[in-house]
Amino acid sequence: MFSLQGKNAVITGAGSGIGQAIANTFAENGAEVRILELRKEAAAQTLEQIQAKGGKAAIFTGNVADQKEMQMLMQEVIQQDGKLDILVNCAGIAHVGKLDQTGEEDFDRIYQVNVKGIYNCMYAVIGQMLKQGRGIILNMASVASSVGIADRFAYSMSKGAVLTMTLSVAKDYIDKHIRCNCISPARVHTPFVDGFLAKNYPGKEQEMFDKLSRTQPIGRMAKPSEVAAVALFLCSDEAGFITGCDYPVDGGFIKLNN
Repeated sequence: MFSLQGKNAVITGAGSGIGQAIANTFAENGAEVRILELRKEAAAQTLEQIQAKGGKAAIFTGNVADQKEMQMLMQEVIQQDGKLDILVNCAGIAHVGKLDQTGEEDFDRIYQVNVKGIYNCMYAVIGQMLKQGRGIILNMASVASSVGIADRFAYSMSKGAVLTMTLSVAKDYIDKHIRCNCISPARVHTPFVDGFLAKNYPGKEQEMFDKLSRTQPIGRMAKPSEVAAVALFLCSDEAGFITGCDYPVDGGFIKLNN
C-alpha cells in the first residue's frame, strides 16, 4: 500500500523541514523525486539523503515567486520524465506581526511566496496534467487557514488563500482526473523553529519550546515525518477517492483548543 513506484513528484521547498521529510518519504516509497528548491546547498543535502538510501532524485533550482522560471523548470521535468504525476507545494515563508505591525513590504513578500508561488507552480503543471488526463496536487496550508492565530496577520492571509485555491482547483478539474488536497499542520518541530527561538529568545530556548509545544492539545509539536506520512497517503492510489479536502495534522488544535 501507498507505493509511488513508477511516479515522479515535484516537491517545492524540499531542502528542509516538512518538504525535506516529504521528499525522503516519497523516495523511500518508490517515487522519483524532483527537488525544487531556491537554495542549492539545501537541495544538495536532501539529494544526498535520498541517494544514501538508494532512492532516485534530481535537483531543480528556482524561485517559486517567478512564474516564467517555474514554467521553464516544470517543462524541464516534463521533457526529462515525459510526464508529471505529482506536485507538492511546500515552499513557504513566515511573518510574525499583527495588522498594524505588517508593512506593505512584509505583506507583499509573504504574498509573493506563499500565495503566488503556489499559483505559479500549479499554473505551470496544470497543462501537462490535463494533457495526460491525470495528476495530483497537494498544497501545504496551515491551521491558520481555518482559525485565528495571534500575531500572524500576513501569514494567515496567505494560508487562507492556499486553502481556497485548493478547493477551487479540486472543483474545476474533478472531471479531468486531477485531484487537489491540502494539509494544515499546527506547529511542527523543524530547523525553522529552532532558529526562531535562538534568535528571539536567547537563553530561554527550551522554556519557549515547551510553551509553544503546550499550545497543541496533544502536548507536543508534530514531527515532519508525521506530516510526510499524510502526504504520502494523499498522493497514493489508495486516496483516489479524495479531492477537495483539507487534512489538519494539528494535535487537536483546531477542534480541541478552546
